[in-house]
Amino acid sequence: MNPLDISKAAEVLRKAYETKTPCAPLHEFIDADDIEAGYAIQNINTEYWLKSGRRLVGRKTGLTAKSVQSQLGVGQPDFGMLYADMAYADGEDVPLERLMQPKIEGEIAFILKEDLNQAQMTLTDVVRAIDYAVAAIEIVDSRIADWNIKIMDTVADNASSGLYVLGSQPVALADFDHRQCGMVIEYQGEPVSTGAGSACLGNH
Repeated sequence: MNPLDISKAAEVLRKAYETKTPCAPLHEFIDADDIEAGYAIQNINTEYWLKSGRRLVGRKTGLTAKSVQSQLGVGQPDFGMLYADMAYADGEDVPLERLMQPKIEGEIAFILKEDLNQAQMTLTDVVRAIDYAVAAIEIVDSRIADWNIKIMDTVADNASSGLYVLGSQPVALADFDHRQCGMVIEYQGEPVSTGAGSACLGNH
């Protein structure tokens, strides 16, 4: 992992973000399977954005569907950062000029009441830390032209984060089956996508 390449890649992604002009795939000069390099690039830009005044409010998990993992040739999820300026309220218009090549995904968002920072976390630890859940829409986006990404590209690019919308109806974990809970995304009244919580790695 060449530090100069890592620094250059981070700068390329920032420029693409700021100019809304997609860049060439990073895997053209960094090993496409180098996940460690991807997170090194992401971390550089996380520090940059925090110093620039953005506020970190959460995390996103990506590559949670086995089919998507197969497309990228990996067997694990990835994660990225969620900033306050990425959030839109339920029913609020989302300006397309903030995005380059967006796609939307239905999600379940978990709001924590305490940090998950212990070593060797258990499922019980995670459940105990959750305050409530809300329906959410993730608007994924890529700074890489034509979504021509490998695993290193998407990790470096903040797990292809764009924007997100949180629902306005908090629900306690005990009040719904988050494994069987389903979502239907409609366009002009017609369903275009469906999913269930179990699709997220079987809810493991």
